[in-house]
Amino acid sequence: MIASPQNEKLKLVRKLRERKQRERAGLFVTEGEDLVEAGLSAGAEPRFLLTAAGSGLSLNWDGEEVEPELLAAVSALGSGTRVLAVWPLGWSAATAAPCVYLHGVGDPGNVGTIIRTTHALLDGPVVLGPGCADPFSPKAVRASMGSLFAQPPSRAELGETPAPRVALVAHGGAGLEALAGAATLCLGAEREGLPEEVLAQCGATATIPLRAGAESLNVAAAAAIAAQRISSAAMEAQPDA
Repeated sequence: MIASPQNEKLKLVRKLRERKQRERAGLFVTEGEDLVEAGLSAGAEPRFLLTAAGSGLSLNWDGEEVEPELLAAVSALGSGTRVLAVWPLGWSAATAAPCVYLHGVGDPGNVGTIIRTTHALLDGPVVLGPGCADPFSPKAVRASMGSLFAQPPSRAELGETPAPRVALVAHGGAGLEALAGAATLCLGAEREGLPEEVLAQCGATATIPLRAGAESLNVAAAAAIAAQRISSAAMEAQPDA
C-alpha cells in the first residue's frame, strides 16, 4: 500500500494537473469509478490505477491501494476521490462526418460537454482548432462523462474536416434547416464567435432563434441544439424500413 506522499505515482498525478506536463508525458488522469469503467469499457488500458484503502471498490483492473488522505491530497475534486487512473492520451486521427469543429472555445467544461453531446447525438468526434481548451484537463474530462474514450477528440485544420460545413453564428444566419446534411458543424467562442477565415470555409451559416431580449446561448447548449437538429434531419432523410 502507498503510504508516502513522495511515492512516484502520486508525484506523477500531481504533475499531470498541468497541460504541459500532460502533453510531455502523453498521459492524463481520471477520477471516480464511472470514468474508470467508461475507459475500460471502451478498451482503453490505464497506465496504473489507484484506490483509497478500505474503499471496497471492485473494478475490472488491478489497482494499488493508497492511504485515503494521500489520495485525497492529489485529487482535483474538492471532495476527494475513491479511485483515480492514469491513461495514455487518446487523440483520434479521424475527422469523419458528422463531426463538430471548435475554434477558440477556451472553457474546458464547455469542451468536455460538447464532446459528450457530440457522442450522444451524432456519434461523431469533436475536432479542436486553435485556441481551444485541453480536452484532457480535469474539468473537461469530468464534463465528458467518459465520451472522450468512446469518441476521442482530434486536432486538425478546418480544411481537413468533411464538407459541407455549416457555421453556427449568433446573428444573421439562416434558419436551423440549414443544418440538414451538415458534415461538420462549426462553433466558436461565445464572445468572439467564429473569425472570418473560418466562415469563409463554410458553405452556410445558421442561427438559433431566441426570444426577444435574450442575448445568447452558452456554446455547449448551442452545440446540443444544433447537433440534435442535424441528427433529426438525418433520421428523417432515411428511407422507411
